[in-house]
Parts: sequence; C-alpha cells; structure tokens
Amino acid sequence: MPQVNDEQVNVSPLTPSFGARVEGVDLSEPVSSAQFEPIHDAFVAYGLLVLPGQTLTPDSQIAFSRHFGDLECHVLNQFCLPEHPEILVVSNIEEKGRHIGAYGGSKKFHTDLAYIAEPSLGSLFYCRECPEGEGETSFISMSAVYDKLPVEKKQWLEGKDIVYDYGWHHDREHAHRPPMTAEQRAKTPPVVHPAVRTHPESGRRSLYISEFHAREFVGVSEEESQDILAELMDFAKRPEFGYTHSWTPGDMVIWDNRCLLHRAEPFDETNARRLMHRTTIKGDKPFLRPV
Repeated sequence: MPQVNDEQVNVSPLTPSFGARVEGVDLSEPVSSAQFEPIHDAFVAYGLLVLPGQTLTPDSQIAFSRHFGDLECHVLNQFCLPEHPEILVVSNIEEKGRHIGAYGGSKKFHTDLAYIAEPSLGSLFYCRECPEGEGETSFISMSAVYDKLPVEKKQWLEGKDIVYDYGWHHDREHAHRPPMTAEQRAKTPPVVHPAVRTHPESGRRSLYISEFHAREFVGVSEEESQDILAELMDFAKRPEFGYTHSWTPGDMVIWDNRCLLHRAEPFDETNARRLMHRTTIKGDKPFLRPV
C-alpha cells in the first residue's frame, strides 16, 4: 500500500490490503483544505482510517465530516440528535425508560445506506463511550475480495443487479426495535444496484453485496439469491480480507462504503455501556465501468 504522509499528518497501514492509522491531526480544531488533502488521499487509498485520541463535539464532528461532502440524515430520525440531525446516535444506553440511540447494532456485514438510490459514500464513527475489550467493529475490503474471486464467479456477477430493501431487512433483523412508520417505509422503497461496482475515485472494482439489506438478484428467486449471497459472504469472511477494530474512547474511524463492509461485534448489552456518534456522507448512484 502507498504511504500518504506530509509534515504534520502521518499515515501508517493497518493491514497489507486496506486500512490505515492517521496521526498528527486534531479534529476538534478547524481543518483546512490543505490539511484535509492527505486525509482524503489516504481515505481513497486505504478505504478505512483510524484517528485516535480525538475530543469532538457534535459541531466539530459535523464540520470535519463535511469536508468529504454533504451529509445524510438517517431515516430512523428518532435516534438522531435533536439539535444535530446529521448525527445518528448508536447506543444501548437507556434514559427515562427509552433507548437514546439505535441499539442491537447490526451484527451482520453490510454497507451503510445501500438501500437508497444513491448510497452513502462513507461513514464517520466517533467513540464517546465503550466497554473495554468488547463491542468491536469488523471490516472487510470488498475490493480485495473481488480481486481474489474465481474468474467464472466474476463473469457471472458482472452485469447482475441486486434488489436492496430496507423495510424487508428491518422486519427480519430488527423486530426488537419500534416498527417503521408509514413515512419511513415510503422513504425507503426497494432499489436496484449492480453486484459489482467501480470506485469513482480509485477506479477499483468491488463486490457490492450485503448480508441483510440485499434481498435478491434481479431475475433470481429470493431463496436462491440468499444461498448465492451466503456463499459469497463465506468467501469474503476469510481473515486475509478483514480487520477488526477494538475501540477506545476518542477514536474516530472513517470508512468508505463504496468498497468496505462492516458489522458490530457482540458485547454485554445488559451491563456494559456503548455510545457512538455517526455522521454519514451522501454518495451517488453505483455503476460498473466496462474494462
């Protein structure tokens, strides 16, 4: 992997295939365009950035996030900060008998907002509180996965489209959460995306699937599609394609939803406390560029 360093910002790889640790930048202070440039270069090159030791307010997180682009407000708006709707609270903490954030985090691999017409470019996850040694987040480089797929599998996938359906997913996976409102369902109709997508900045191809937002391949039954997706995910979960991040309060982790999957790892949600703030960058429509 390339080194993307300047005099202030130091970038060091986390794994041979993706991910980097970024030091030498204080996100609580305004970040200039010149300071942001090496961070953006590293984001495109590595797909996953870990910036430890940050002290952020909602305002400073939003201000830094906007360097990447416009921000998306999550459809589950009851879990967003009232005065900062750009921030989705992800937490198991309860106050006054109700959860303060989205809880029972997604324990299956997915890419954020794949169920909308223009899925998220990337996500920024800031750790405010977490249990020691629990509640990690795992990532998979789907560019690395695609590169290692057998040729016949690549040929089958090229030109295939997948139906993504958030309402279908929510009913299957989040029965413990309040049901979606009619308005929320109207905002998330099924959408179709290519099974393989081209990264608009790096030009690399990635396998673009999900363990639970993806309902079926177009023209293939849901049952058969789920079997195919499970087979592809078994391949993608090989250790060589992955990285698991152990959280420390103050960590800011940024990932590229165009080429990575992620999932929350289990923790003792009854006795431990975990509080994260997520901002989500608006993206554009996935496409596959011919070779």
